[in-house]
Order: sequence, then C-alpha cells, then structure tokens
Amino acid sequence: MNISRRTALAALGTGVAAATLGATGIAYAADPQTGIVVKIGGIPWFNAMEAGIKKASPEFKVDAWMVGPTQADAAQQVRAIEDLIARKVAVIGIVPNDSAALEPVLGRARQAGIKVIAHEGPDQKEKDWDFELTTVDGYGKAHMDLLAKEMGEEGQYIVYVGSLTVPLHNAWADAAIAYQKEKYPKMQMLGDRFGVAESVDDSIKTTQDQLRANPDLKGILTFGSQGPIGAARVLDDRGKAESIALVGGFSPGQGAKYVKSGVIRGGFIWNPMTAGEIFVQLASMLAAGQEIKDNMELTGVGPVRVYPDKKLIQAQKLESLDKANIDRLAELGL
Repeated sequence: MNISRRTALAALGTGVAAATLGATGIAYAADPQTGIVVKIGGIPWFNAMEAGIKKASPEFKVDAWMVGPTQADAAQQVRAIEDLIARKVAVIGIVPNDSAALEPVLGRARQAGIKVIAHEGPDQKEKDWDFELTTVDGYGKAHMDLLAKEMGEEGQYIVYVGSLTVPLHNAWADAAIAYQKEKYPKMQMLGDRFGVAESVDDSIKTTQDQLRANPDLKGILTFGSQGPIGAARVLDDRGKAESIALVGGFSPGQGAKYVKSGVIRGGFIWNPMTAGEIFVQLASMLAAGQEIKDNMELTGVGPVRVYPDKKLIQAQKLESLDKANIDRLAELGL
C-alpha cells in the first residue's frame, strides 16, 4: 500500500503543542489528524486530490494526509481504515470502492469517536457526511447528451465503470442509461456495463474485445478516470476514432492529447484538487464541532446545499473536457 502523508507535528507528545478536546471527545493536538483513504494511489486523479489535501492542510490547520491503496480493492481500504482507527485520528475521509464492504469498519471508527467524511459515496452507511461536486442525474445526463450528439442519436454503445461495486460510478451509469432510453430511443446499450475503468490495461483489453465482438459499435461511455485513456489508445491504434464516439471523465493532463486529436470527444469532471481541499475544510469543521449549514461556503465551489436527512453536502461545479478548456485544466496540474 502506497501511503503518502504530511509529517506529523513534531510537538505531538512533547507538550510543546497544546492538546484540545474535539467534539468527538478525543484529545488531539492543535492540528487534528485526518487520514483520507482513496480508491487507488498513483493515478493522476488522486495525485491531484492529494495536492489539494496538502495545499489546504496548513490553511485549515489540519494534519491531513492521503492513503492510496496499490489496487482498487475494498479489502485494502478496510486495512487502511483499521490503521487510522489504531492511530486514533480525529477524522477519516473515504472515497469508497465498495460501500457495503466498508460499512463495518467505518462503524467501528465512529464508535471510537472518529468523524467520517465520504466523497463519491452518497449511499455510504456509517458516515457523518458525504459531499458531492455534482448531482448523480446531472452528471449522468450531461455525459449521455454528449454521447448522443457525437453518435447522431442512434446506434450501439457500451458502458464502462470503475468496478461493479463503486457506488457513484454505477449510479451515474444508471442515470445515463435511463435517460438514454427516455430521450434517445434509437440508441442501444450492448450487454451490461464493464467494471474496468479504474485500470488502463483492463480498459484496453475490454475495448479490444468489444471491437472484435461488435463491429457496428458506435459509442463508448465511461465513468472512471482510466477508462477513456485505455479506450482511446485502442481507437487510436486501430483508426476507429472517427467511427466510434468515446466520452467520459478523466484527468486532463493524461488525456489532453486524445482530446486535441479528436479520439476522446469530451466529457466532464469536477476538480479533484478542490475535492481534496474540501475534505480538509470539512475535517477542520467536524473536529471543532462546527455545524454544517445550508448555503455555507466551501473552498473552490461557493455556497452549497445541505440535506441533513441524507447527510449530504451538495455542490455543482463541473468542468468541460473539450478542446477549448483542456489545456487550462492540465496547467492546473489535473
């Protein structure tokens, strides 16, 4: 497991830094410790999120770091959370691979007085809050509208998600597919979705297999940052970019060349660096016992809607991955 974190306060345990008592009842140093467990380490999306975490930590006076498992594997996330519980951190952040698999260990964290913040996990149980930077319907429909436009609103397409257990990817896919059936009846989804879009290699292999199996394929819709990259390599190599529309969200720096060449027709993302900053801001608020209020302002997104019954903090801040915008996003380090 690749663990990256800011060096712990040298004053911890020495009496140099004053200890305070947070809302959880846990005593922690002036900068509360926060471990944020993401789906997989070492890919551009989560590298950008880690940059946001590091940027915001001094601003919000939180000792925060990111834990990036070596594989998109729920078991590795469970072990990482167990380690954070043992460290008696104040807050745990999670971008879940499998919400159900994480429920027991997050329950133990909360029983220990640790606050839990989820992102890309609106259905995650045993959380204090989940924050999202787009709505499920809005994100799914935006991608389907673009795919339909690029396919001429007819023909066969396939769908990739990060894995069949990643909750938000599958919710986006559900929204996009339902919307297609309603608005674009001449389009047809082939088979079931493929859980490959967190791996370039798996996306390459699946795209190769699907091109062989479906010679009339006209579209690929992918939710998961590595899906468009793997599929683009295959379409580019085989000269299929003009006949097959590829749409999905990805890290701008990783996919810029494919957007410029037209292999990737476009997509939408929120800024993962901003998500990292929000993790830290919310950790600071929860550790200090501050109230989460409707219309409060979060860094990078402004006022947000708060739904206490769903434990949901909802923002709406999408960026278009098109030729006009891609270089600006890539220059931000995304």
